This record gives sequence, structure tokens and C-alpha cells, in this order.
Amino acid sequence: MGALTLLNKAVKGDSAVQLPTTVQYLSFQLGGETFAIGIRSIREILEYEYLTEVPMMPDFLRGVMNLRGSVVPVTDLALRFGRSQTELGRRTCVVIVEIDDEQSQQLIGVLVDAVHEVLTISLDDIEPPPQFGSKLRTDFIAGMACVDNRFIVLLDIARVLSVEEMTLLAGINQRLGNSMNEESHASQ
Repeated sequence: MGALTLLNKAVKGDSAVQLPTTVQYLSFQLGGETFAIGIRSIREILEYEYLTEVPMMPDFLRGVMNLRGSVVPVTDLALRFGRSQTELGRRTCVVIVEIDDEQSQQLIGVLVDAVHEVLTISLDDIEPPPQFGSKLRTDFIAGMACVDNRFIVLLDIARVLSVEEMTLLAGINQRLGNSMNEESHASQ
């Protein structure tokens, strides 16, 4: 439900409920472009450390990391968006986000080139996602914010990191890998 719809529905009895007029986002760099994620989804920001690769996973799942005893999958957003793999550098970070699915909360790491800053954006400065011309799936975009005369893509991180969709893609990738192995064994 969009922010404007929430504003219209936020009425309690005869008096209006006071809602915030700004939202905070963490901005970051990814392949030369600036993106942002709502700060409420972010758990923490970590320096990039070694990831353990997991066989038969889609390319965008770069591996898993140990976060205080918990296994956390790490997604390369650039690959998820159909771009080339994120090049690791000294400013490369893993942003730990919390995704709520129907049964539980899932921590997922997001690999980014660099983290910039927390932006406070007025709801009036957020435009709906473009219907065409974007290099991303439009369902991945929560909106576009005009900050300092430039647009920043505000991501709908729950859709970008949909556990259901990533599980489905992992299953497809595993089936493709199995069928390729069967074909190579059959040809021998």
C-alpha cells in the first residue's frame, strides 16, 4: 500500500492521526548508480568478509556468512538486477536486511559497492516507479526520489529479496544443473 494511500486512510474517529511526512533511506552505490533501501528494513552494515559459496545456487546468491552464529545468505544485487558481478573493493559492504515473509523474519545480506548516507526524504519528493525505461523490473522499485536534483531509485527490498522467488530460482538452477550433469554422463 503506497504512502499516499496510508495518509488517506489514517483517520481515527473524527480526528486525523498524525503521520510522518518524511521517510529515512540508506543510500548506496551499485555499478555506478545510487539506490536506497528503507532504513526500517536494515539491521546493520558490515565490511565485506569471506563468503562460503554454496553449490548449485543461482549466481546472484554469492554465498553465506556467519553472523554471530547464524547462517546468512548474501545476495549480489548487481547480479540480481541482471548486471555484471559486483567487483570487490575496499569500500564493498554487506548490508544486512530483515525481510518479513508469511511465516518468519529472514536476515539476508546485500552486497553493495559502497554505502553513502542515511537520507531523510519528504513523501512529497517521492514519485511512483516509472512504467517503462528503467533497467530494473518495475516491481523492484518502490519509488523514485529527487534528492539534490538527481533521482535515486528507492528499492522495494522485500520484492527484490523475495525468499519465495529466490527459492524457486535456486530450484530451477539445481534442476538445470542436474539435467546438464545427466546429459554429460549420458554422452560419455
